[in-house]
Amino acid sequence: MSTQNLQVKPKTSLDKIKVPRDFGRLKSTELLVRDRAKDARDVPLVPSLSSNQQRSGIHTRSTGHRHLPCRRPFVPVVDGSQKPLMPTRASRASSWIRNRKATPFWKNGVFCVRLNREPSGRNLQPIVVGIDPGSKREAFTAKSRAHTYLNVLTEAVGWVKKAIEQRKNARSFRRQRNCPCRPNRSNRKKGGIPPSTRARWGAKLRIIDWLLKMLPVSGFVVEDIKAKTTGRRKWDASFSPLEVGKQWFYSELGKRGTLGLKQGYETKELRDLLGLKKSQSKLADRFACHNIDSWVLANDAVGGHSKPENVALVKLIPLQFHRRQLHVFTPSANGMRKAYGGTRSLGLKRGSLIKYQKKVCHVGGTRRGKISLHDQKSFKRITQNAQKTDLKFLSYCSWRYQVR
Repeated sequence: MSTQNLQVKPKTSLDKIKVPRDFGRLKSTELLVRDRAKDARDVPLVPSLSSNQQRSGIHTRSTGHRHLPCRRPFVPVVDGSQKPLMPTRASRASSWIRNRKATPFWKNGVFCVRLNREPSGRNLQPIVVGIDPGSKREAFTAKSRAHTYLNVLTEAVGWVKKAIEQRKNARSFRRQRNCPCRPNRSNRKKGGIPPSTRARWGAKLRIIDWLLKMLPVSGFVVEDIKAKTTGRRKWDASFSPLEVGKQWFYSELGKRGTLGLKQGYETKELRDLLGLKKSQSKLADRFACHNIDSWVLANDAVGGHSKPENVALVKLIPLQFHRRQLHVFTPSANGMRKAYGGTRSLGLKRGSLIKYQKKVCHVGGTRRGKISLHDQKSFKRITQNAQKTDLKFLSYCSWRYQVR
């Protein structure tokens, strides 16, 4: 056979492809790297990927990390003892992974790398987290003088007050029914922060602790909010739940770094000084809705920019667990109430990320020895009949996350 009839596919070298400096490798280079003999396996946490990107793993002990599935220009870095270092660019993190200098992993939708050797330097720059609290949405921005590393948008915890009321009514109804006597509990805590307020501010603190595991944060700037006064001096000073909750939150932040406070009108003045406009769509998932205020607060503390250079968002949605509910509130036709509540489904913690039929799902409830699974993106139920043996555990998780 003549060699002229053979079509030889030319090789494409990585040197000929222009790689964006800020956003890692182009998709056009993925196939070349993906054709390597060894693929990544044993993933503790896999993000939501498109159908052509789903794969067996990202976190790998072997060589050959195919590409960086990262849409942000910077990647958090930790050393071998999980101590956070200064973030690096996505292109450099990709090079570290290819050369086995670092191992990739995920923390609630944020792609990170862990160094496999001692870092060449441990010099740290001041990184400040700006916090914009709200009743429905809350924003966090981690920024240094040189770069904006991470923007986080979260939904506030707003269901606790209603759950406490339902618990109170359920206990009252059980006392009136013909069921075994339950003596009063003498170990109930009296006073302190109300449950709904504690849940709201506790969720903010958990996000701060999550950021501290990835970034060397040195300080915080919070937009101070005040409760509506009633005219009663004693109530206004001490007994407002909002005031009590935020003072507890401020005291906890002070243990983790320096704390600065800004009033709402001061945030607006800083925003107007830079010529930035805030969106009026309070429930939209855009940078201009809430994160613009958190960015302004952080930028005022460290300086360095006149406008945001990184507007990518990571949205966190807290999962609601019915921890101690005994049964459904509405009985069935025969008067029986189905069991409901708890945080375990056949030994798996509810909310955990698992892999089921090449899909990443959240663990839901259980019924008749089967497990209910929910989609990671939309949280819509996928199935109610999953076998435990068909599931591969990836990671514990108490949030849904979306990268925008």
